[in-house]
Amino acid sequence: MHILIHPVYFGSIANYVALAQASEITFEKEDNYQKQTYRNRTYIATPEGPLLLNIPIKHTSKGKRGERERSHQKYKNVCIENDFPWQREHWKSIQIAYRTSPFFEFYEDDFAPLYQQQYNFLMEFNLECFKVVSEALGMDQEIHFTNEYHKEVEALEDYRYLASAKNKTSFSNNPYTQVLEKHHGFLPNLSILDLLFNEGPNALNYLENQSL
Repeated sequence: MHILIHPVYFGSIANYVALAQASEITFEKEDNYQKQTYRNRTYIATPEGPLLLNIPIKHTSKGKRGERERSHQKYKNVCIENDFPWQREHWKSIQIAYRTSPFFEFYEDDFAPLYQQQYNFLMEFNLECFKVVSEALGMDQEIHFTNEYHKEVEALEDYRYLASAKNKTSFSNNPYTQVLEKHHGFLPNLSILDLLFNEGPNALNYLENQSL
């Protein structure tokens, strides 16, 4: 299966079910940036429940006209607002959330550099996140990128909708052991980080056995 999908910030488990079960992956690079999507947000587990990690985006214009201009800005051109110490805060939140999970120390040195190097473009950072996650999972698909945007596609399985935070999918992944489950029960469809840090090398097998 050859899929079309958005690069997102540590995609959800649903996102990685699609990625893990694909034979080839094409990332959408030519679409316009949209707010309220997983392009710049992800959810991790805390004792209080899901925690949203949000990457701040640099605003290039103001006012009503500026809103229209931003809505037509290419996703690949969206810049991260690095005046805010979001990397330090996100990494601290991840460490606090998962330091007692079975496999956090196993992967910690792979993920830490993502929060130590500054990235200017959101898509660039998200693609680096995907690279680290795919290596941790042991994924090895052929990767492609779009050259132009098409609202409808025929030759590929279109999973771009998984990037939307507004559209709720019917996907509900099978439970796995979560280190914080005793606080609030099982939390479904969190960031892929949650699955990796709790399941470790079994994560890929888990993803391959889920159904979207």
